[in-house]
Amino acid sequence: MYAVIKTGGKQYKVKAGDVLAVELLGVEDGTSVKFDEVLLVRQDDETTVGQPMVAGAVVHGTVLGLDKGEKLVIFRKKRRKTYEKKNGHRQHYSRVRIDSISIG
Repeated sequence: MYAVIKTGGKQYKVKAGDVLAVELLGVEDGTSVKFDEVLLVRQDDETTVGQPMVAGAVVHGTVLGLDKGEKLVIFRKKRRKTYEKKNGHRQHYSRVRIDSISIG
């Protein structure tokens, strides 16, 4: 059984036991979270596609911790003007373990 959920403006294909990095949820480690924006559920030979969401479907997970993504370097330069500016950015993610998928 697997599901496609939407969180943080992105879609993820998940099944029970998966660990994934999603956009920062703003909750503490060990907290239970539920994703109720479920777009698709596949169970055995039956596929349920929502329009746009599957009614009554919920994916439960547990927040394992906070992660940071790879460092992104932003470099700006103006030619012939000796102007250079360098910035860096690391995106924060929440690491979530998917516990269960339930339909209505």
